[in-house]
Amino acid sequence: MSDEPKLLESGPPAKWNRRSAFILAAIGSAVGLGNVWRFPFVCYENGGGAFLIPYLFAIITAGIPLLILEFSLGHKMASGAPLSFFKARRNSEWVGWLMVLVGFVITAYYAVIMSWCFNYLFQSFSLGWGDDPGGFFTDKLLHLSSGPGELGGLNWPLVAGLALTWIWIYFCIRKGAKSVGKVVLVTVPLPWLLLLILAIRGGTLEGAGAGLNYFLNPDWSKLLDPGVWLAAYGQVFFSFSLAFGVMITYASFLPRKSDINNNAVIIGLSDAATSFLAGLTVFSTLGFLAVGSHHTVAGVMESGPGLVFAVYPTILNQLPFWPGFFAAIFFIMLLTLGIDSAFSLVEASAEAWVNKLGLKRKPVLITVCVIAFAFGLLFATDGGLWWLDIVDNFINKFGLILGGLFECIVLGWLYGARKLREYANRDSEIKIGRWWDFLVKYFTPAILVVTFGMDLVKTVTEPYGGYPDWALFAGGWGVVAAVFVLSFVFMRIHANKNRAPAGEQGGGTGE
Repeated sequence: MSDEPKLLESGPPAKWNRRSAFILAAIGSAVGLGNVWRFPFVCYENGGGAFLIPYLFAIITAGIPLLILEFSLGHKMASGAPLSFFKARRNSEWVGWLMVLVGFVITAYYAVIMSWCFNYLFQSFSLGWGDDPGGFFTDKLLHLSSGPGELGGLNWPLVAGLALTWIWIYFCIRKGAKSVGKVVLVTVPLPWLLLLILAIRGGTLEGAGAGLNYFLNPDWSKLLDPGVWLAAYGQVFFSFSLAFGVMITYASFLPRKSDINNNAVIIGLSDAATSFLAGLTVFSTLGFLAVGSHHTVAGVMESGPGLVFAVYPTILNQLPFWPGFFAAIFFIMLLTLGIDSAFSLVEASAEAWVNKLGLKRKPVLITVCVIAFAFGLLFATDGGLWWLDIVDNFINKFGLILGGLFECIVLGWLYGARKLREYANRDSEIKIGRWWDFLVKYFTPAILVVTFGMDLVKTVTEPYGGYPDWALFAGGWGVVAAVFVLSFVFMRIHANKNRAPAGEQGGGTGE
């Protein structure tokens, strides 16, 4: 029998009938651009090889436990995030909407970053960014204005790339799990293969050893710094697609007898392995750049867009052979990494509205894509990068963290962690004990509260990025507040009459 993931034809909602389809889709959602441009820098900043200890500890005590929590909820309630929370605890539906809306906002600007990748891919074979990739990125591609107050006009190459991205997203998920299952057979293994090719190529370059030394050389004294441990939890939380509603939605498509715990372990460790491979790739090539430019690795290290669109193209320019070929591989790798994360967030939004209103999937999906495309046009203007930076900082620090905190409170305390633990253990080879209840009810919420508090104090005392107050209010606090308000508004919208009362679906009972 073919291992191609198919759908059980028993009617909506569609179900995976291949475990591999679900695992690949969930890994694809978790693994994204942040694995390439965030993890290596966080690792370097927080003790190099020593950081891997708190990172693995955070995976075991927060990442995998929260994956189990979300898989258990979605699978038991057989619904998207808002309806799953409704079934667990009627008045908690807003938490599911908060997750979905945070993911929706992130998708709107994430698609613009993918537009940047498309534009760079078109320039790859000719190395069209020239001798100054950083200048090409800010001046020629982005037409970057002087600040958020100077929005300028639409940047049409970015708009074209944005439209291409949204068309791609739509066709990836237009048939739900059926099309997703087929797409991830290519888009999940392919970036791993391309990363491996780039890592091997980087390892053959002069200076690669120096770069890898910066990445892996452990600074054990960092383990005494609480900030390093919080950074590890932050990396895990952001990287695992937690509190977006994605994992709840994907788990709702699983057949009734599914190994939830084992799946969570496989997906969590796969994400970690991808981050580590990305680190090897990035730092081996940074060592090559450092040697060529007579700088230290620290002197050429950047994170975020600067690494991907300025530093790495500079490295590609200096490759002794086939620079255009490896440039194309690099940006194809970024696009295939990004698309799975992007369409998983859209899938969570579309499924939420299908559950809520009982509408057909296709018009709902088209509407979500069009609205997100329109919102993303803000980030495709001359001032778009400034607004992207502001929104990204606030929605991740406050929207995402609070979503995870409220998730733990509702499911751990109000619904009952024990119920979800017993449900997860029912068909799982790996059994979890009461220690999991402690992690979900006490440990992870404590980490999130401390992280939120530290971020809040820093944001209030040191206005982010030196931006004017009005911009931080509009693009930062304003967006976060809008997400919370809309979460309660959407909860009050008249719902599909066929929605099951709290606790009926999947054998759960609300407390």
